[in-house]
Amino acid sequence: MTNLTTVSVFILRGFSVIPELQLLSVAAFLLIYIGAVWGNISIIAAVTLDTSLHTPMYFFLKHLSLVDICSMSTTLPRALLATMVGSGEISLPACAFQLFAFVCFGSTECFLITSMAYDRCLAIYRPLAYGAAMKPHTCFSLVAMAWGSGLLFSAFHTANTFSLPFCGPNVVDHFFCDIPPLMRLTCANTAAHEASGFAVSGCIIMSCFALTVLSYVRILATVVQICSAGGRRKAFSTCSSQLATVLLFYGTGSSAYMQPTTRYSPLQGRLSAVFYSILTPTLNPLIYSLRNRT
Repeated sequence: MTNLTTVSVFILRGFSVIPELQLLSVAAFLLIYIGAVWGNISIIAAVTLDTSLHTPMYFFLKHLSLVDICSMSTTLPRALLATMVGSGEISLPACAFQLFAFVCFGSTECFLITSMAYDRCLAIYRPLAYGAAMKPHTCFSLVAMAWGSGLLFSAFHTANTFSLPFCGPNVVDHFFCDIPPLMRLTCANTAAHEASGFAVSGCIIMSCFALTVLSYVRILATVVQICSAGGRRKAFSTCSSQLATVLLFYGTGSSAYMQPTTRYSPLQGRLSAVFYSILTPTLNPLIYSLRNRT
């Protein structure tokens, strides 16, 4: 008989169900986390201290690095500590806060990536109007909108998930509190909640993705008209590296969130989460700082 006791504590399964892989993953992810935090802090410090980097592109990059640090710190340290001490317990309020913070930072990154694509599009497609269009107050407004939209988006998904009753099994088949594995633990019909979450996520995320792709399409169309081979190569290198990160971010995120709970695979969910919550923030400092010198 199913236990219908209301759940007040969840058990996070961790990175893997195999103990040997748990210890190996702790060592690997700890090194990745240290490298990612160091890389993103270095970007924030460099952009803040070097006046030659006080441009719109690096202003957005600084906030993107801050978001990446916060996003990884929301999930990874707790998961690493839980694996080392052998206890994955997390209270329901703490789980709700972790979900809220993670979705907030993830969605804020989505909006920032869109703003960065718009910035690069203006810089390459309309260079003469770029200075007038991307004034400091415009950049501040775009960043404020990204953070504000992230908070609203996160508040909706947190309320949509935790308004459902949790009872019976309390083991979350993941290394942090995420929407799909939590939905599988509810003892109520989730169809309406899934439909509303899918609709809101689909409209907002796909709109950001479409705007980002359109920006890069315009960039590519402008690049092919550049007379200098060196200029085309430099601009195309910048565009292609950023677009690769966009595809990685959206591809892994959509595979985890843009599908019904009934089709959710715990293994696929953990693998996707490693990409969009760990590897993407780790690679962003390399891609956006080393390849973007325009």
